[in-house]
Amino acid sequence: MIIDYIRNFCIIAHIDHGKSTLADRLLELTKTVSEYGNKDQLLDDMDLERERGITIKSHAVQMEYRYKNQVYILNLIDTPGHVDFSNEVSRSIAACEGALLVVDCTKSVQAQTISNLYLALKKNLVIIPILNKIDLPHSRSECVEEIIELVKCKSKDIISVSAKNGLGIKEVLDQIVKRIPPPKGDPNAPLQAMIFDSLYNPFTGVLAYFRVKNGYIQKGQKLRFMSTGKIYCAYEIGTLKLKRISKDRIETGDVGYVVSGIKNTYEVKVGDTITDAKYPASKAISRFEEVKPMVFSSVYPINSDKYEELRSSMEKLQLNDAALTFSPESSPALGFGFHCGFLGLLHMEIVIARLKREYGISVIITIPNVSYRIFMKKKMIIVNHPSNFPEVEKIQRVEEPYVLVSILTKENFIGSIISLCIGKRGKIIGNQDYLPSGRIKVTFEMPLSEIIFDFYDKLKTISRGYASFDYTFLDYRISDLKKITVLINHQKVESLSLLVHKNEAFFMAKKICQELSVLIPKHQFSIPIQVSISGKIIARETIKALRKNVTDKCYGGDVSRKRKLLEKQKKGKKKMRKIGKVEIPSSAFMTFLKVKNL
Repeated sequence: MIIDYIRNFCIIAHIDHGKSTLADRLLELTKTVSEYGNKDQLLDDMDLERERGITIKSHAVQMEYRYKNQVYILNLIDTPGHVDFSNEVSRSIAACEGALLVVDCTKSVQAQTISNLYLALKKNLVIIPILNKIDLPHSRSECVEEIIELVKCKSKDIISVSAKNGLGIKEVLDQIVKRIPPPKGDPNAPLQAMIFDSLYNPFTGVLAYFRVKNGYIQKGQKLRFMSTGKIYCAYEIGTLKLKRISKDRIETGDVGYVVSGIKNTYEVKVGDTITDAKYPASKAISRFEEVKPMVFSSVYPINSDKYEELRSSMEKLQLNDAALTFSPESSPALGFGFHCGFLGLLHMEIVIARLKREYGISVIITIPNVSYRIFMKKKMIIVNHPSNFPEVEKIQRVEEPYVLVSILTKENFIGSIISLCIGKRGKIIGNQDYLPSGRIKVTFEMPLSEIIFDFYDKLKTISRGYASFDYTFLDYRISDLKKITVLINHQKVESLSLLVHKNEAFFMAKKICQELSVLIPKHQFSIPIQVSISGKIIARETIKALRKNVTDKCYGGDVSRKRKLLEKQKKGKKKMRKIGKVEIPSSAFMTFLKVKNL
């Protein structure tokens, strides 16, 4: 049977441990691309991925490999390594039976390596450990001990490779065929295919990437999308190589794509099940766990005429990025925009960059916030925007999200890292775990709001780049939060509001006043900048007015003439301040995001 010669696997690892380079060598050795093609990172087709040297989207590709006179179909899904894109990893794992666990032998096991491994083990994937970069002079012999301890394997099970030079790549392919089991499924059962990714093509509409669990898909077949009940025709089906290869039929266990003329992006949901419209399956495939946004921010087009264009672009991005959420909102200062949910600051940064590059839309983003639970007398509400924070007297208690933070570091940095985490309201959990390589794993419980801004940068600075961290959501806990409100010319600017812990509130209020007094340009009238906490003004700065020298042409004469001119100017400035509108440049909002980091 064809299913016996199919292998579905993914590559999981920490950032910069060689996932994409290993994928390049696998593609070359299987002759999916010409040997040592013109560019690296063949599966990273976004400009952002190439510039940053990271994988942002998971990428599927099919290879053919001859082993013992039998051709095997290998479906590879390359996955991101950054914690902000863990949803891409979980989606890839859901479509596979095995995983290549890549560890950089110069850096050893990192926090995200462990996190992604646990995701794979939870789904019962077969793990093939790979020690990469063995050609470098600074490789660590203790890496093998760490992998054995982590995967519970024997030293002979670990494949040593140099993805850059192509050493050991054939052994990797052989072990994929030998150790990863073929997919399970019934070719004669009603069609069940799970959508694990999708994207929007302006010419063909929505392309859905799927893995067939039972049955098969044929070109021209009528398909039902089970979550919406919509029926479409499979105008084109095929497999995913570096380019789409059209086929007439996709068999059980295989991975492919379908073009069915879907123009509305909301009709295709990642995790949905495709079945035959005439002979449908009785139930859908159990969906993988949906990832909930952890960081929220508002996005407004710099040009207000671009609002509808921004909406369309966000819908297309959401199709390709299931973790992105958005809903319409408006602001007196910024006009119409969207309140968006992201997995983290890097995720937010990537979305903003993609809006600019792929759709030509420049946007303003407000200060990121996490989601809080507010308990009042008769109800509980979720607040992920400071403008929705209720009045203090109505609140019984406030709860904020906490995360479990795992940090791997060298022993000589542990003191500084503990100080950093405690300063971020962290609490050490359990004992420190000592690894064979002289490194320590330490675990903290911390508020999410304390790590989404500058925590990663500070951690890398104090550890000289050696520490790595990963976090998972724990629960909500009671917290004493204060709302900081900014008033410019006595008008509230909700776009600049933020929620902070009471211990930081006074410092932040003073800092915000000082920053805005520099960021907002002078006007023809003086501009008072005030910051209030829970309704009380506690900080103020004033931007002085631009003044014309009205007495410049007064040579000599009675001094009362000059005084009269100055008094007239003073009255004009006072009147202008009442009716004048303060223009806040978009650059001020962008720079203001960094206030939290100072």
